[in-house]
Amino acid sequence: MFYSAICEIEPFVELSFPVRGRSLPADHGYGLYAALVHQCGAFHEQEQLQILTIPGIPDRAGKILLTQQSHLRIRVPLSQIPLVYAIAGKKIRIGIHPVDIGIPAVSLLRPVSTLKARIVVLKGYSEPDVFLAAAQRQLDALEISGQVSIPLQRDGKFSRKTIKIKRHQIVGFTTKISNLSNEDSLKLQQFGLGGRRKMGAGIFVSSDM
Repeated sequence: MFYSAICEIEPFVELSFPVRGRSLPADHGYGLYAALVHQCGAFHEQEQLQILTIPGIPDRAGKILLTQQSHLRIRVPLSQIPLVYAIAGKKIRIGIHPVDIGIPAVSLLRPVSTLKARIVVLKGYSEPDVFLAAAQRQLDALEISGQVSIPLQRDGKFSRKTIKIKRHQIVGFTTKISNLSNEDSLKLQQFGLGGRRKMGAGIFVSSDM
């Protein structure tokens, strides 16, 4: 199997960088990616790079407050560790917000049976029914067997999310994949679904996180 061969030859790792700063825009995926490319231009060329947005405490005014638990998490194939490690100790600026990047912990991905992405973006599919069908087709193409769903919000509506890229709002949905085998769980964490994975979309983590 093609994807299994990739996993065996070169597993993915996740680098978790502690960050120091005061606050960030709540929607900072594009700004974070742009800041990292400014620091290391080679990030732009890495197709398999996955950059998760930095968590923090929402201030209900369009920003998040950074805490000691706030980390920048980046996933790459094993051979690309030196490229990503190079940002350790650097200072970046996301808009008007300065952020210091610390020394990362490096870990292998671990399989879990249920994974969730905060937002998955599938171009041309902005309604729940057609989105779910398109997501299932992508899973089938990756030869991943799992149950795909969109979690409901407290108001009973599907969890629709957006990310801002320059002046455009891109629509997607929070996406949950359950009943995954160990092999399929690792594959989904490595390859994700949809686009914009350098900006925080389509990246799957444990549903407990």
